[in-house]
Amino acid sequence: MTVTIVGSQLGDEGKGRVVDLYSDEADVVVRYQGGDNAGHTVCHSGEEYKLSLVPSGAIRDKVGVLGNGCVINPRTLFDELQMLRDRGLDPDVRVAERAHVIMPFHRVLDGIEEDVKSEDDQEVGTTGRGIGPTYEDKAGRRGVRIGDLLDPDVLRDRLEYVVPQKRAIAEDVYGLDVDNLEEYPNAFDVEALFEEFNEYGRRIEREDMAVNAGAYLSEARASGKSLMLEGAQGTIIDIDHGNYPFVTSSNPTAGGATVGTGLSPGVIGDGEVVGIVKAYLTRVGSGPLPTELAGVEGDTPGYDGEADPEEEKLATSIREAGDEYGTVTGRPRRVGWLDLPMLRHSTRASGFTGLAINHVDTLAILDELKVAETYELDGEERQTMPATTEQWAECEPVYRTFEGWEQQDWEAIAADGYDALPANARTYLDYISDELDVPIYAIGVGPSREDTIVRETPY
Repeated sequence: MTVTIVGSQLGDEGKGRVVDLYSDEADVVVRYQGGDNAGHTVCHSGEEYKLSLVPSGAIRDKVGVLGNGCVINPRTLFDELQMLRDRGLDPDVRVAERAHVIMPFHRVLDGIEEDVKSEDDQEVGTTGRGIGPTYEDKAGRRGVRIGDLLDPDVLRDRLEYVVPQKRAIAEDVYGLDVDNLEEYPNAFDVEALFEEFNEYGRRIEREDMAVNAGAYLSEARASGKSLMLEGAQGTIIDIDHGNYPFVTSSNPTAGGATVGTGLSPGVIGDGEVVGIVKAYLTRVGSGPLPTELAGVEGDTPGYDGEADPEEEKLATSIREAGDEYGTVTGRPRRVGWLDLPMLRHSTRASGFTGLAINHVDTLAILDELKVAETYELDGEERQTMPATTEQWAECEPVYRTFEGWEQQDWEAIAADGYDALPANARTYLDYISDELDVPIYAIGVGPSREDTIVRETPY
């Protein structure tokens, strides 16, 4: 049995807590794309764990696998593993030999490129973790893979080929003094990189972490083990199905699960695909957001801080109530109303078999709330997102208004079940489920797995 967890919006939907919720019945939890730009916050036994790379199931002693679709910064990987060990856990994490490695020069170039784009309001709002440049090198057939770290001769060949190219770009295109970098002093030094990453390879070998992911996971299934496949980010920043160019560099959609694990499309399709929905909308980074209440200075091109005062106040209230700050960056998230055309697009792209809707408790601060039911574009009604970001930016939301609900004893409601929810909250949730024609499996009414109403377990 496989269960695939997919973000339905722009990331930050609460995927980690859903993985934590359902992982008791999983044996292996697999990250299938992304890198340490993707933050998951998991609450367990009164403890909060912030992870950016290690699969969320590690908190519950599940085998974690970083699939071939991931890009891996070994520094981050071993730092997170040590953090978990320092807190009394014993994580068992494997890494795909086919996964690509984030090198220090990728992080340097990521930052430079964002700075250059910002001069023309074209910045994407990346985390600066080197994700995009690593995927570029993967597509350009000049990347370094985990398997390369295990063979010193291959690693040296790879570095001697790619590092001079990166040095030339940094020096000749961007005018960077690569020999005097404060944060990454050896980012363009072949010998220094070889020594550091060769040692990472030795450590991966000593800890028996490297696997052929597709074969490893297929063998696990054949032996009767259940798999949970964990996506990072969300559908609307999928590089193929999102609001390009304000996207990540991989495929968070369910299709990315097969490419990023080595499991066949039939395996993914025969399992459950759970779409994770935040009961409103947030994002970190640039790009259009038709239902946005108020922008965040520095993240919203053209935003001058002169939003409607009431909308600004409302956005701030939701942000504070929902603790809407990036797990990796700490940046305040932009806030908007739930967007059904977006969710229809996501449901079609991944084929959700169930929904998990989080942050229902956050909206209890509101007297009324809105949902974008459709868009209007060039005088026509649109049920779903247009293909181009430029058209999406021109879409005007057509809203439906719902009555709000009051604060509750959410812990008691989670224990009592769906019917204990306020009537207005049930009306809101039933509406979402009916519009998408997908049943709701779980409702989050607080930060931990205990604060969850479970209507159905996908396993």
